[in-house]
Amino acid sequence: MGEWYDFALKMYETPKIVFTKSIKETDWDFTTIEDGDLTERVNKLKGQNGGDIIVYGGGAFVSSLIKAGLIDEYNLFVNPVAIGDGMTIFKGLEKKQDLNLKAVQQFDCGIAVLTYELSKK
Repeated sequence: MGEWYDFALKMYETPKIVFTKSIKETDWDFTTIEDGDLTERVNKLKGQNGGDIIVYGGGAFVSSLIKAGLIDEYNLFVNPVAIGDGMTIFKGLEKKQDLNLKAVQQFDCGIAVLTYELSKK
């Protein structure tokens, strides 16, 4: 079927958890709804066998993960567009986050992905 089909199938079959207070159920395959304590649930997931946990979400959601110390690695996409305003995922941090640059990946469109991990000081 091809490379894109294989990728799409993998994304489709990957288990997903939607953290929400407004949706109570879903009919999406391979998807569960979670409305419990975010820190408790993510720590439970991190303790299970398996691969990496990838997070997609709005700034407030990601900020809550950062504040709770739940992110081990950051992949920051730098897009060469200046908008002058926006939401920061690091807003409201109560303590300094020491990060070590692990990798840089540059794309022809000008986007760069900076991969950082938490410093193990």
